[in-house]
Amino acid sequence: MKSDATALSGTVGATSARAGSTSMWIPELVRSVTESVAERTDERTAAVFARCFADTLEATMTPLPDGTVFVLTGDIPAMWLRDSTTQLTPYLHFAASTPQLADLLVAINRRQLDDIAHDPYANAFNAEANGAGHQGDLTDSSPRIWERKYEIDSLCYPIRLASDIHRATGRTDHLDGRFRDAVRRVIELWRIEQDHENRSSYRFERHDAPLTDTLVREGRGSLTAPTGMSWSAFRPSDDACTYGYNVPGNAFAATVLADIEEIASEVLRDDALAADASALRAEIVAGIREHAVVQAPSPGGETVPIYAYEVDGFGGRLLMDDANVPSLLSLPLLGWCGVDDPLYRATRSFILSDANPTYSAGTAGRGVGSPHTPDDHIWPIALAVEGLTSTDPDDKRRVLRTLLDTDAGTSVMHESFHVDDPGVYTRPWFSWANAMFCELVLDVAGLRTLTREPVAAGSLS
Repeated sequence: MKSDATALSGTVGATSARAGSTSMWIPELVRSVTESVAERTDERTAAVFARCFADTLEATMTPLPDGTVFVLTGDIPAMWLRDSTTQLTPYLHFAASTPQLADLLVAINRRQLDDIAHDPYANAFNAEANGAGHQGDLTDSSPRIWERKYEIDSLCYPIRLASDIHRATGRTDHLDGRFRDAVRRVIELWRIEQDHENRSSYRFERHDAPLTDTLVREGRGSLTAPTGMSWSAFRPSDDACTYGYNVPGNAFAATVLADIEEIASEVLRDDALAADASALRAEIVAGIREHAVVQAPSPGGETVPIYAYEVDGFGGRLLMDDANVPSLLSLPLLGWCGVDDPLYRATRSFILSDANPTYSAGTAGRGVGSPHTPDDHIWPIALAVEGLTSTDPDDKRRVLRTLLDTDAGTSVMHESFHVDDPGVYTRPWFSWANAMFCELVLDVAGLRTLTREPVAAGSLS
């Protein structure tokens, strides 16, 4: 990666007629936003922000012949539906004032929707049907698919991006037949996976791999009973679910179904689609209410209700959180609940304590990690979420300082770092982490303008 934001490539500038033949708007955007950050924070924060803010625009995007844009997640040559949305999050705040940026976001979203049309069970795709990626997996794949690990959140993210573009800019040209067809396929799949045992044909096995990379029971996954929620094979970390109903993934789906309902009513004028989205959302919310709110010891010793991370419908539950978003810690960012919601606050207290098996503390920092990475590793993504969902400005600045102090001198964020030695980290280039750092900086600087009010549920306690 280049460290000089003014040396950005011109390749993405041709993604639309409005963007023209040059991408000089990119370094100008980076310069302008960075100057505003510098005025409100400090030199070190602004310098790292400039590097991270430029990252996705500079090094991850490839325009395709059909007018869409392919986005790398970083050091893996594939486009994840999840990552290619989260990487764009900090740019949404400036899309209304930068038409070329809005065009770019739409071009990426159209690529995502085309990928969903190709196979809604796949989570990551190639730029073309070249057979790259995990073609040896036992699942119904194709040469265009890099990986076919079904994750409920992978379908949420492109719909959320389409909604956010509309909310940020007022544009509706991307909410066309392509969008309508994609959301209908998503709703159909989520309904099938409400009864995975009896209705789903999805199977996934990967041999000669860790158990977290494959599904048990000949690719079916662990046994589940219907709950109203929708089944997911894998978590946002790409690790297999222990139990079939990932709670933050379902909460995200509920908020996205609210997005669909709003767009169907106000833009598409499709009452049937709005009704379908509303009905499914109600079933998922009821399922979370009935099956995902459990009693657990609090840091103070008393028993309190919190959200489980996963459940199976038979009483099985997993009490933990994962660094990847959607997470329980990120529920307010998803639009599920407010930061002051009592049930969320109790869950947050559990997550940010030793009771959570993925929480670690050391001399370099404390925070949430993931079974996806080694023990005693904290994820910058989870730290950014912790700061973004904090109600204490001083705590937000503490988290930001931790991120700056643990970049190992690289001026970029990593997937994870060791709690006692930030020089020990995973993935030198992880664009999603860079984007989440930028989100927190914009929040601390008072420049984060596109936020969400709770739409799916109030307190379920």
